[in-house]
Amino acid sequence: MSRSKKTRKGGENSPKLQPRVKKQDRAVATGKRKETGNKSGSRHNEALIQAQAPQQKAAQKKDPRHGSKKPVVLVTSIAPAEVKAPKVKQPKLTDEQKLLKLEDDPRLNQLLDMLEEGRDLSDADQQWLDQQLNKIEALMIKLGITDDVDESTPAQAKVLSDDELFDKFESGSELLKDYQEPR
Repeated sequence: MSRSKKTRKGGENSPKLQPRVKKQDRAVATGKRKETGNKSGSRHNEALIQAQAPQQKAAQKKDPRHGSKKPVVLVTSIAPAEVKAPKVKQPKLTDEQKLLKLEDDPRLNQLLDMLEEGRDLSDADQQWLDQQLNKIEALMIKLGITDDVDESTPAQAKVLSDDELFDKFESGSELLKDYQEPR
């Protein structure tokens, strides 16, 4: 049998070569690629780069790390952290205190003075004054205080002399002896 040399062609099953491209078409395909990454010398000229691109400052300031940025205390403190004091509730005012507070209101007094002088009040002021006076009247009725002095009732404010007051005091001491225990 005669000797045959091996060929470099793979035959039908070999990988195919890319088709030939003309030189003018090749220049477009092999053009300069877009630059990626930082410019050369960027490590050493940070101030210059930041001056040229101020809009990138905000993006650089953002922390790229994930997770919580809350600081963690590494040393326990001796004193406990601030203790939140519960809000102290103000005690409810009695009716007498509410009445005194309403009567001492400077705005109320000012509006009443304006009415006495004959000035006209705005609608809002008149409405507020009516509400306050109604509150005062309701509290006075609740407490049993009346503005009108009834002339039909006998006057208790009769002034007694010193002798009459002393006699009244002495008679009270006689009544007190009835309730004392014998010794």
